[in-house]
Amino acid sequence: MPRFFAPAVTAAVAAAALGFTAFPVRDVAAETSAPAFDVAAVMHTINGVLDKDYPQLDALYKDIHSHPEVGFQENRTAAILAADMRKLGFQVAEHVGKTGIVAIYKNGPGPTVLIRTELDALPLEEKTGLPYASHAQQTVNGKLTYVDHACGHDTHMASWVGTAEALIALKDQWHGTLMFVGQPAEEEIEGAKAMLADGVFTRFPKPDYAFAAHVGPSAVGTVTIKDGMESSNSDAVDIVFNGRGAHGSMPDKSIDPIVMGAHFVSDVQAVVSRQKDPQAFGVITVGSFQSGTVENIIPEKAELKLTLRSYSASVRKVLLDGVTSTAKAVAAMADAPEPTITYLHGTASVKNDSALAARADAVLTAALGDKVTFVPATEPGITASDDFSEFVDAGVPGLFFGIGADDPAMLAEYQAQGKPVPVNHSPYFAPVPEPTIRSGVVVLTLAVMMVAGRG
Repeated sequence: MPRFFAPAVTAAVAAAALGFTAFPVRDVAAETSAPAFDVAAVMHTINGVLDKDYPQLDALYKDIHSHPEVGFQENRTAAILAADMRKLGFQVAEHVGKTGIVAIYKNGPGPTVLIRTELDALPLEEKTGLPYASHAQQTVNGKLTYVDHACGHDTHMASWVGTAEALIALKDQWHGTLMFVGQPAEEEIEGAKAMLADGVFTRFPKPDYAFAAHVGPSAVGTVTIKDGMESSNSDAVDIVFNGRGAHGSMPDKSIDPIVMGAHFVSDVQAVVSRQKDPQAFGVITVGSFQSGTVENIIPEKAELKLTLRSYSASVRKVLLDGVTSTAKAVAAMADAPEPTITYLHGTASVKNDSALAARADAVLTAALGDKVTFVPATEPGITASDDFSEFVDAGVPGLFFGIGADDPAMLAEYQAQGKPVPVNHSPYFAPVPEPTIRSGVVVLTLAVMMVAGRG
């Protein structure tokens, strides 16, 4: 997830964010929409659980970070989380949607609440230099590659387990059913669909609410709540330009797919700059361009992999149509066969429920004060995507939180040097573990209490 809304970081907030052992609780007597439960009492319990159990959560985080697994290969990861949830008293089903898990805890009549974490990592070599850095490798698309939790899903999993522990400790103060979902293959935008196709909402209770959170490169301890559209639509397209191979010294005997691909990479940006509304968000990124083997052979094919991002359905269509027409035009100009264009996968934007967003703002502001930023529906969402949208679009009101994960001093240093901060999917992305994981536990636990807690 490339960016999150980053609240301004004051010196006081920065110090508190890095040094806390317990989150502050503000007097909520003056709040216009105060929570229905005792926030101070709940926070006391959460902090007590975290103070006692954090060493185990830290060990879990570092173990998973050191042993990442890509989408639909998360067998070790899923088994570890399943075992942890069984120890807490959850009924656990494994291999839901291939490598996903569903953990159920029933606590009397009340709403069913889904809490999701992602299980997968990225095919990327880590360069953080951390003592627990990943050196793991897996086979991806037939090639052995390094794997890294460069998106922060490892912190999500630790917070997910910590949230379960906190809610078990609070079980006398809420009623309902917890549905903890460990979702595979979020990075491929395929895991949520796989779980839905495997009956996650028919084999198990269909939830009344769904919550998830994602870390990003803003100050640790900060939380963002977005009303309405939270993320972008995502589409992945594979294009193969079909040429004719020849000797590198005889280009006239060839139809050069590399030249076609190069034209396409440049020309397709005109779809963004000239075909869509200039005030509407839309991005076309060519993330992979593979062709040829040596310097003196013009190859027969060039394969390009694209990601398209948008907010509106109309822009989404413009981008998809524009990619297709541009690829065909480039091939026609080279007198080449039509390119092979394959739509791989996609997902719609995450749309946060407005009523839940407003309630969460009141609850989290009561607990965390000015560390919480509420972003109204009139403001744009993040430009990244997440297939949490599949659960929401299946008819479940949901809320997706942004969690700060960076040392404020590091952020200030990068800003002073004029350097870009490492973002999600960077090989240098490295959340500060303890305060980030604790933030996730607090946010998700309070979200559940908000809809299932007893006054």
